[in-house]
Amino acid sequence: MALLITEKCINCDMCDPECPNEAITFGAEIYEIDPDKCTECIGHYEKPTCQSVCPITNCIIIDPGNVETEDMLMEKFVTLQGFA
Repeated sequence: MALLITEKCINCDMCDPECPNEAITFGAEIYEIDPDKCTECIGHYEKPTCQSVCPITNCIIIDPGNVETEDMLMEKFVTLQGFA
């Protein structure tokens, strides 16, 4: 599952530089996560760094519109890193 930044986002700019896949960008009003690049940090870290640095509770959540298994996220990581 990719992650999703909710409307609770205060645009603090903490998440963007922490994303190892460069999946986070500033959208029309708040930061957004590209589900094609988000691996929930699988392959990089034990837990998503964007969630770890976000000062707002429940601002970055699992995206119910992009359900993926851990294996699918690992495959995406391998592809994004150019290992495949």
